[in-house]
Amino acid sequence: MSITIEPNASRRVTLRTLEQMARRGEPFACLAAYDATMARWLDRAGVHVLLAGDSGAQLALGYDRTIDMPLDISVALTAALRRGALNAMVIADMPFMSYQADDAEALRNAARFMTEGLADAVKIEVDASFALLVRKMTRAGIPVCAHIGLRPQNVGLTGGYRAVGRTADEAVALLADAHILQEAGAVLLLLEAVPDPVAAAIVEQSGIPVIGIGAGPAPHGQILVAHDLLGLSDNQPRFAEPLAQIGQAIRDAAATWAGQVAQRGVPTDSYTMPATELERFHQLRRSDPPHIAWPTQEQA
Repeated sequence: MSITIEPNASRRVTLRTLEQMARRGEPFACLAAYDATMARWLDRAGVHVLLAGDSGAQLALGYDRTIDMPLDISVALTAALRRGALNAMVIADMPFMSYQADDAEALRNAARFMTEGLADAVKIEVDASFALLVRKMTRAGIPVCAHIGLRPQNVGLTGGYRAVGRTADEAVALLADAHILQEAGAVLLLLEAVPDPVAAAIVEQSGIPVIGIGAGPAPHGQILVAHDLLGLSDNQPRFAEPLAQIGQAIRDAAATWAGQVAQRGVPTDSYTMPATELERFHQLRRSDPPHIAWPTQEQA
């Protein structure tokens, strides 16, 4: 069964929009993207939230790891999403070591995302030990989305990507993280790679909208990387089923173009000259020496 989503039209999606949708039990859609063109099309489709994800380090910049995302580029990509999407809410994904080392530096960097990056909120990968930072950001007027569960910026500590909350102790710790970060002022939670019952328990105790990725159907919103949704990724996550095969379409179109070029099959007569100018051009190019007016030193 196909479901039609109404485009966002001229209404800007805000935090209040997401809170109202969560109260009504109306799920909202989120996607991570990295450029203005993609943002424009996703916005037209009615996607409510766009995340300028640090996964852009891999998908846009070609690095092997998310932790290689440069801060300045991350700010620029966030602003690109805002310029492309007139109505979706835009969240900035603060990159590795832009907020972990020092709270004052974290506040300055978050402020850059809000001003230069035109973001509506910032996302940081945290646990309860970051509650004071979340409180400081909130006090400064910076809306925070607290990302808990699997935290890709921390995979060096775990030896790889793995689900979090599969033991009772981990699950209880996640519940505590969610509660403490909300008390500290987080306006959104993002749960990644968390078992369905644990995610459902976190949603049940939360008074703020919860976004899930690989966390089952309970969260109020769901997020994927746009590249995974569109069939552009070589390594597809288990929780992301591509709904299109844009990668193959790009490959086929590029191969067709390369074939046209090889056969000199590009369009002709795209731009024309008046017959009199064409005749004069041939006369000038046959002159000896060619009629070329070299610039004077003043013109140069």
